[in-house]
Amino acid sequence: ITSEVVDRVYKEYMGDAQSPAQVRDGLLDAMGDVFFVISAVEVARYHRDAGNPVYFYEFQHRPSSVEGVVPEYVKADHGAEIAFVFGKPFLAGDV
Repeated sequence: ITSEVVDRVYKEYMGDAQSPAQVRDGLLDAMGDVFFVISAVEVARYHRDAGNPVYFYEFQHRPSSVEGVVPEYVKADHGAEIAFVFGKPFLAGDV
């Protein structure tokens, strides 16, 4: 990795962060992209190239059930959409 790549990545995620919260948000975005987005886009491209329709979404709704459980800066964790897509009984083991 060249210093130019490192500089570009830093600018993309940290920009001109002026507070610890901005640095935290930049790091969370970077980690989310590395662990989820990049691989999801890669798989979506394989499906597209095979001639299949591909749909991509980003869930950002903060569930009311996480109040007091996760920090305010967390919008939606991985898997948070499950209750909205399938309903709460699915999570309670009723199905």
